[in-house]
Amino acid sequence: MSVYQNYSLKKYNTFGIATVAKYFATFSSPGELEEVLKSKQNISSKMILGGGSNILFTKDYSGMILKNEIKGMNIIKEDNEYFYIKVGAGIKWHSFVMYCVNNNYGGVENLSLIPGNVGASPMQNIGAYGVEIKDVFFELEAFHLDEKKIQKFSAKDCEFGYRESVFKKKYKDQFAILNVTYRLKKDPAFNISYGAIADELKKMKVENLSIKSISDAIINIRTSKLPDPNIIGNAGSFFKNPIISSRQLQEIQKRELLTHELNFPFYKVDEENYKIPAGWLIEQCGWKGYRKGDAGCYDKQALVLVNYGNATGKEIYNLSEEIKISVKEKFGIELEREVNIL
Repeated sequence: MSVYQNYSLKKYNTFGIATVAKYFATFSSPGELEEVLKSKQNISSKMILGGGSNILFTKDYSGMILKNEIKGMNIIKEDNEYFYIKVGAGIKWHSFVMYCVNNNYGGVENLSLIPGNVGASPMQNIGAYGVEIKDVFFELEAFHLDEKKIQKFSAKDCEFGYRESVFKKKYKDQFAILNVTYRLKKDPAFNISYGAIADELKKMKVENLSIKSISDAIINIRTSKLPDPNIIGNAGSFFKNPIISSRQLQEIQKRELLTHELNFPFYKVDEENYKIPAGWLIEQCGWKGYRKGDAGCYDKQALVLVNYGNATGKEIYNLSEEIKISVKEKFGIELEREVNIL
């Protein structure tokens, strides 16, 4: 096992940003991780890298990047309702989803084609089309980088929120997630609550609903509006969908009526709060399809910022700042980035 110096990270982030790590190493087991940490104990800053699909490098990294390549996928137990599948953090998320779809294990089909690795799924509490990781999560094992010991986390321990967990803030850069155990249904409960799914299923002329048909529909939807990072650098949704109070919603609706824009979309979260599609807000501010140099806002989905070739991370970050300011000025809503900025 080797530790490399001044190592290019361009192929390890889906934005394709040309940046460099002072030190870089891979690990495929807890033992290898512990070994590399012991060999470079004097390096204070360390970061675990998975699929690189939710990060924007705005500068070179002066510490050590540790690339998680832990594999393995096994059913560890089952009961009358569920299969419990333990998955290595270094496995591609979509590969795991396809394994479940092909075996008719229910629960993650709505999360098809999300980029990244399994280890990032609980960190971000990834979600799409009415489903989040917390809905299928059972437990995970993580290695504490300083204490050099393995710790188990239950769903409660993870403190899942909207694209949040303890690993994003409270324990940021303190743990390496080794594996995640998911709880998949033997008798699937289909979730097609998002209208786009039902519309796509109709287009596909699906008569008998199944895990595979839902997965296929979502793959079709995502393919139609999201760029392939192998062709156009991106990290999927750049911003979170903002949640606003009922009072804020009423104020915006009044303003929209005055400007004759009556198609303002919103979704009820609870009695006091509503979710607004960030992509719609950005599009209303005129950013969809915008390009400056090689940094841009994708022409099919305004929520996605892209690198058309040689944009720097700083250029993409600056574009995101301009977008945030314009949405704040027009709607009074503060957008929050979903992508991690480094």
